[in-house]
Amino acid sequence: MTEPKNDDVLDDITEVEDPAKALADKSPSEEQIDDLAEYGEEDSELDVLRAERDHLKDRFMRTLADAENARKRSAKERREAEQYGGSKLAYDMLPVYDNMKRALEAAEATPDSGTALIEGVELTMRELLKVFTKHGIERIAPEIGDQFDPKLHQAMFEDPMPDTVAGEIIQVAAEGFLLHERLLRPAQVGVSSMPAEAPAD
Repeated sequence: MTEPKNDDVLDDITEVEDPAKALADKSPSEEQIDDLAEYGEEDSELDVLRAERDHLKDRFMRTLADAENARKRSAKERREAEQYGGSKLAYDMLPVYDNMKRALEAAEATPDSGTALIEGVELTMRELLKVFTKHGIERIAPEIGDQFDPKLHQAMFEDPMPDTVAGEIIQVAAEGFLLHERLLRPAQVGVSSMPAEAPAD
């Protein structure tokens, strides 16, 4: 058997690539470098957009909270306008109540007063109180012997009345009124100024 010639063997061997050329082929091309730069710019733009999104989201949430607070304030102001808008009218009606109450007390104290007149005043008084209740007007009707409350009562005078203690109501000149828990007029009262007894020796 004849051995192949050296030239034939060399022909069969694939040509070995130049190592320098192979490394050069593996390095990024200009196009790849441009792609990387463009990717870096896109990443930077994404960071800017994310920051802008977060800023707009924060502003939106603040605006939403402000709108909710404004809605609550508006609802509260509307409720107060409904409840207390008639304060002046209610206050101006209180003397009418006072006069009717005095007339009724005077009529009941006079034996010759007509029963029909008393019944008419009582009926009118009941109707007036119904209107008061309907509109949130509540009486403050202290009694003699009650303790003076500066939040609800107005002291018209002080008197050292015997058998009383200081701060005790000794006379009611006029009843007070609340309008939806807001003081419309304090009850006008006389208060005892009786000093405390000195301790016995």
